[in-house]
Amino acid sequence: MIHLDTSFLIRVLETGSPENQKLRTWVREGEEFSMSTIAWTEFQCGPLDRSDIESAAAIIDDYRQFTSEHAALAARLFNQSGRIRGSLTDCMIAATAIADGAPLATADAGDFRRLQDSGLSLA
Repeated sequence: MIHLDTSFLIRVLETGSPENQKLRTWVREGEEFSMSTIAWTEFQCGPLDRSDIESAAAIIDDYRQFTSEHAALAARLFNQSGRIRGSLTDCMIAATAIADGAPLATADAGDFRRLQDSGLSLA
């Protein structure tokens, strides 16, 4: 199971993108994909049309609900990683992946590297 970040899913929709190619490889390998409901919300806020949302939804096997346990972990990640303005959503997405023991696929690895010391693995 691989968790998808918003940035990865956006770029997957671009035919020929590195993310699209990576996803195709994972699909051939039988990988399954999950996404936190936080990332799914963030994705749907982008400039998308109905077909983009339907295409993206077809990729996701499971949407992981954001729980109170995830909230506690996200707050710890936020506080331990320097309380960087605008990074709380990333901490929430990372917390969901960490709790599932799943790597996170992202097109913005720089936003998440600082969380690797806290248990996040990047796909």
